[in-house]
Amino acid sequence: MKFKDRNLRAIAEMVIGDSQYFPYRSSSYITQFFEECDLDFVHDGSTRWSWTVERLSELLQEPQPIANALPECFVHVLRILMQKSDAEEDDPDRSLALEKLNKPLSREGYEAFYGEDDVLYIRHIGTKTISTAPNPHRPFTPKEVKKREQLIDYLDKCSEDELIEEVLLPLFRQLGYHRITAAGHKDKALEYGKDIWMKFILPTQHVLYFGLQAKKGKLDSSGITKSGNTNVAEIHNQVMMMLGHEIFDPEIGKRVLVDHAFIVAGGEITKAARNWLGNMLDASKRSQILFMDREDMLNLYVVTNLPLPKGVISEAPAAEDNELPF
Repeated sequence: MKFKDRNLRAIAEMVIGDSQYFPYRSSSYITQFFEECDLDFVHDGSTRWSWTVERLSELLQEPQPIANALPECFVHVLRILMQKSDAEEDDPDRSLALEKLNKPLSREGYEAFYGEDDVLYIRHIGTKTISTAPNPHRPFTPKEVKKREQLIDYLDKCSEDELIEEVLLPLFRQLGYHRITAAGHKDKALEYGKDIWMKFILPTQHVLYFGLQAKKGKLDSSGITKSGNTNVAEIHNQVMMMLGHEIFDPEIGKRVLVDHAFIVAGGEITKAARNWLGNMLDASKRSQILFMDREDMLNLYVVTNLPLPKGVISEAPAAEDNELPF
């Protein structure tokens, strides 16, 4: 990957502190900064901005983790650069520094933003792919815990359509999937076992196609299914149709088979249900099945900094005015 010269110089000037809202760094402090980034770059006494541009250019040449994402070490440098503890007096929340950083990044098709954990993230503007995807298994901040609880309440009361439209579609877009289409959900005759189809482009530019079957409640394998739950036997035929039916990709003008099938539940997917479905499928089809239950969905939704669905935050009812008008 290569940035335009003026954009790379602008970022380099932020690193060395020749740009407003960033602390000034002399030669030894530039070396110290890169040590903090876990890099063994040592400033050689040459022109500060020119030397820093060369180092940043080297980091951009490293492999991309996924398509439309910046190399991990380059992103890490930007995160250390934008730590809120380094805020200047005239920019206590680093909003002005963030605005300045986004000028060169936006010219390259990226934007930086702070997550709810106050960590900097970089997102590709066109595809919304986040460079170095957040870890869904890390500890959550109190604000993220509250957001997670609000989303749990929403999943308890939302319909299956709302689960798809308000939660799953935004989530998979944020995770870097492309051409996400709610396939036939309004016309069940055209669904062929899947609620959504989408594709994911690998760094090698190979394309994988995914079908997704979503169920609102718990997915179990009990003989008698409680109201609101779904028996795994009910989706067995849908999975078989999903894997065997071709979809039309208008971007290439061809019909293609689904490579993997996502089974997503708004509740728990029991171990017995997973095992039952695995035993019903042959080895090749078994490897094509991916499960996502409520816990997976909640964790991914929170750490990717998606806004809550519209129906989550309800306005507090207005207090009744019981006073007499005189």
